[in-house]
Amino acid sequence: METVRLTMAQALVRYLTAQYTEIDGAEVPLCAGGFAIFGHGNVTCMSEPLDDARAIMPTWRGQNEQSMALAAVGFAKAMRRQRFMFALSSIGPGATNMVTAAGVAHANRLPILLLSGDTFTHRLPDPVLQQVEHFGDPSITVTDAFKPVVRFWDRITRPSQLLSSLPQALGVLLDPGECGPAFLALPQDVQAEAYDYPVKFFERQVRVARRPHPDPADIRRAVAAIRSAKRPLIVSGGGVHYSQAESALQAFAERHNIPVAETIAGRAVLAHTHPLNAGPIGGLGSTSANTLANEADVIVAIGTRLQDFVTGSWSLFQNPDVKIVTINAARFDAVKHAAIPVVADARAALDVLGEALAGFSAPTEWVALAQARYADWNAAVDHRVRAGNDVPVTYAQVVGAVNRAARIGDTVLTAAGGLPGELNMNWKALWPGGVDVEFGYSCMGYEVAGGWGAKMARPDNETFIMVGDGSYLLMNSDILSSVMSGHKLIVVICDNGGFAVIDRLQRNSGNASFNNLLKDCQSVTQVKVDFAAHAHALGAHAEKVENIGDLDAALARAREADSTCVVVIDVDAYCWTPNDAWWEVGIPQVSERPAVLEAAAAWDKGRQHQRRGV
Repeated sequence: METVRLTMAQALVRYLTAQYTEIDGAEVPLCAGGFAIFGHGNVTCMSEPLDDARAIMPTWRGQNEQSMALAAVGFAKAMRRQRFMFALSSIGPGATNMVTAAGVAHANRLPILLLSGDTFTHRLPDPVLQQVEHFGDPSITVTDAFKPVVRFWDRITRPSQLLSSLPQALGVLLDPGECGPAFLALPQDVQAEAYDYPVKFFERQVRVARRPHPDPADIRRAVAAIRSAKRPLIVSGGGVHYSQAESALQAFAERHNIPVAETIAGRAVLAHTHPLNAGPIGGLGSTSANTLANEADVIVAIGTRLQDFVTGSWSLFQNPDVKIVTINAARFDAVKHAAIPVVADARAALDVLGEALAGFSAPTEWVALAQARYADWNAAVDHRVRAGNDVPVTYAQVVGAVNRAARIGDTVLTAAGGLPGELNMNWKALWPGGVDVEFGYSCMGYEVAGGWGAKMARPDNETFIMVGDGSYLLMNSDILSSVMSGHKLIVVICDNGGFAVIDRLQRNSGNASFNNLLKDCQSVTQVKVDFAAHAHALGAHAEKVENIGDLDAALARAREADSTCVVVIDVDAYCWTPNDAWWEVGIPQVSERPAVLEAAAAWDKGRQHQRRGV
C-alpha cells in the first residue's frame, strides 16, 4: 500500500481539502474554509498546513472563539447544510468559548466542525498552561465539556485514529437526520506526531447528502389521516429549507389546497403573497395561523422539531380529535407527541405523499377562512410597519424599514431578545428563503457573527443584521472581522436601553422592573452608549438616525456603500407586537406580591389546552 508520512495536523487538513460536494451541477469544496484563533495549543502544528491550504480552504481570523464558531453556523444555515466550515481554537478558554456556539449548531441541526487543541497525552509536563485539572479523573479536560452539545465527539490520541474518526465526523455533518456539530480534540503532542497514512485516504471524494425516502407503511398511515381531514394545516419548519424543498412544498400545498403556517426556523418557505400562506405560527406567530391551528383536525408538520414557541407550549392544537402527521429526517423529532411519523427527507416525502394523495383537496371554505384571517392579519402588519416620523419608534416600524430596503436574494438575520418576535411577526418575505431568526437556541451575540458567515455564503447579495443594544454589547467584534475580510454587512442596532423583552416578561409575570433595563440596574452612573462611534471605531460606516424616514434614507445609503454599515436608532422599550399564543414559564405559586399571584392564576388557565404527551 502506498503511503505518505504526515503529521496528524497535516493529514487532517489534507483530508478536508480532498472532500467535495456537488451544488447546481458544479463540484465545490465541501469544507468552504474556517476560522481560527491561534494559541500555544494549535499554532505550532495547525497553522502550517492551513497556510498551505488557504487557496482551497481559506482560514479567517476571528476576534472571539465563540463568535467565529457562530459565523460558521450562520454560513451553514445560509448554505442550507450543503457545505460547512470549521472553527479552530487553542486549549483552555479558547476551547470552552466555543461550547455556546456548539449548542446553537446542535439545537438548529446545523453542520460545523469544531477543532480544539488539548493537553499532552503523555502528561509529562502536567499541568500545562490553561489546563484545568480534574482531581478524580486525570483523563478529563475542558474539551469534555463539548459532549452534551455535539453530535460527534472524539479525542485523537494516536495519529492513526484520524483514519476512522474523520469519516465518521463528516458522516454526521452530512447526515440529514443526525446533522449537527462534530468535535475533535487534538492533543498538542499528537498534532505533531508523524504517521504513514495511506495515499488513498486523501483521494478526492465527491460527497452528496443522502435523501432518505419514506417507508411505504408510513406513507399509508399518513395518507389515511390526511384524507380524513376537513381542516388540514401544514406547519412548515426549517427542515424544508435544509432539504431545499420549498418548491416541492409549494406544489404539494397547491395540489391539495392546504394552508401553510411557518415556524420560526421555517420562515419564508413561501413568499408572503402566496394565497396559501397562513402566516407564522406559535408564541411569536400570527393570529391567522394560530386560530387555524386551534381548529385544525390534521396537522402536517414538516421538518420541525415542534419547539414550544411553535406549539404554544403544546396548547395550540385544541381540536380534541386532532391528528398530527410528522415528516422529518430525524426519527427523534418525527415520533414526538404520539404523531403519525414519516421518517424521511422532506422533499422525497412530499413527492411520494403528493402522488399517494391524488384527488384529495381540502374544502374550499376552509381555505377561504384561512385567506380571510390572513388578510386581517396583514392589515394589522401594514399598520404596525408603517413609515413616517413617529417618535418613539417601534420595533415593528424598524422591521418595515429593513423590509422596504431588502430585495430578492438578500438575507435578514436576528437572534434573541425582542427582535425575533418582531421580525417573525412583521416580515413580508419577498422570496422563499433569506430569513434567519436564530431562535432554536436563542443565542445573544449570534447576530453580527452569524451575519458574517451568512454573507460568506451569499456574497452577491446584501445581509441585513437586526440586533438589539444588549446583544450588540455582548458580542460585536466581528464588525471588525467583516471590514477586514471584505464581507459587507448592513447592521441595524435597535437601542431600547437594556434587555427590554425580559423586562416585559418580568412585568407580565407580576414582578417589578428589576435589573433588565439599564435604568433599573444597580449603578452609580447612567451611561448612554454611543453605538455609532463604537462601530466607526471598528472600521464601519456608522450613523445614528432619529425616525423611520431617516432610517429609510440611511438604509438606501448603506446599500450603495462598499463596506460594512451600521445604523443606530432608539426604539420604544414598551411597545411590542402582541402575542396571542400561550407560552409556559414558571410563575411562583407563593408570593407576597398580589400581582405575581394574579399572573400565576392567569398562566394556569393556559394549561387547560396543553397536550399531555399524546
